[in-house]
Amino acid sequence: MSLLDVLTSTKRPPAGIPVLSADEVRKRLLSVSRPTAPWRVIDGASEGVDLIGEWKIVDASWNAIFARAGLTKTFNIFMRLHPEAHEVRAVDREYTISWAAGLPTVRLAVSAFRGQSQTIEFGKAYAFTETLAPGQVYNYRFDTNEIKKPIQESVNSCGWTYKGVAFGKL
Repeated sequence: MSLLDVLTSTKRPPAGIPVLSADEVRKRLLSVSRPTAPWRVIDGASEGVDLIGEWKIVDASWNAIFARAGLTKTFNIFMRLHPEAHEVRAVDREYTISWAAGLPTVRLAVSAFRGQSQTIEFGKAYAFTETLAPGQVYNYRFDTNEIKKPIQESVNSCGWTYKGVAFGKL
């Protein structure tokens, strides 16, 4: 691993891992999503890429949690499979969120971000609970590695390299 790999979030597979087909890599990445996780991997055709890793910011079961936590950013990983190089090239995009009546309104940040990001936001709030006793009403942690790490591990388990892109073509 080189210094450039660290800066670009590039992860290479261990030696000896068999290289799988692009279709199998795609299937494995789509299967990384779990119903209980606050993020998912979806088809990216609508955005002109192969796959997108994203927070479930508009999912009804998650948006109340994100709104209560006062989340101010959301994060996506746009991925393109390059079978000839056995690489999944990925670029991170971060957006600013504002909340209106508990519903998310996503707007682009004044300063756009494209590249590789490592972000952690967290918060706790204490108030009177439904039983009128004081207590913790939420405890939230937003960590880009919560999405990125399982995706990287899935790519590497297929014998492919996860290549973070900051500049250049995805």
